[in-house]
Amino acid sequence: MTDDIKQYAVQKSEAEWKAQLSPAEFQVLRQAGTERPFTGEYTDTKTLGVYKCRACDAELFRSESKFDSHCGWPSFFAPLAEDRVQYIEDITLGMKRVEVRCANCGSHLGHVFEGEGYPTPTDLRYCINSISLTLQPA
Repeated sequence: MTDDIKQYAVQKSEAEWKAQLSPAEFQVLRQAGTERPFTGEYTDTKTLGVYKCRACDAELFRSESKFDSHCGWPSFFAPLAEDRVQYIEDITLGMKRVEVRCANCGSHLGHVFEGEGYPTPTDLRYCINSISLTLQPA
């Protein structure tokens, strides 16, 4: 499920990203941080629409794939299309996980977890930081 690091369509310097993003957005999107659970604006959102990358505006997830996992972050069972995200092995914090990045700009979105018993069509939970997304209502 993981890919090698690749070149992205949207490439900016660290200074350009810092000028575009708020300090909190930069910390999550460009430094692979995590927002505190149950604090994100989309954790409990039921609005229909498309979730886009906050850094580059690429369409990533549809509201129809969002579900209530009660984990503290927005959860999806699939991306809009597999080519919209990139998977990177993450062995930080003493655990093995799969990081999810925007395939268009390389920004950190969150992690994907498999086999947790959620009743989803894919048996996957994309645990995504709200601050990594913007919602375009339908």
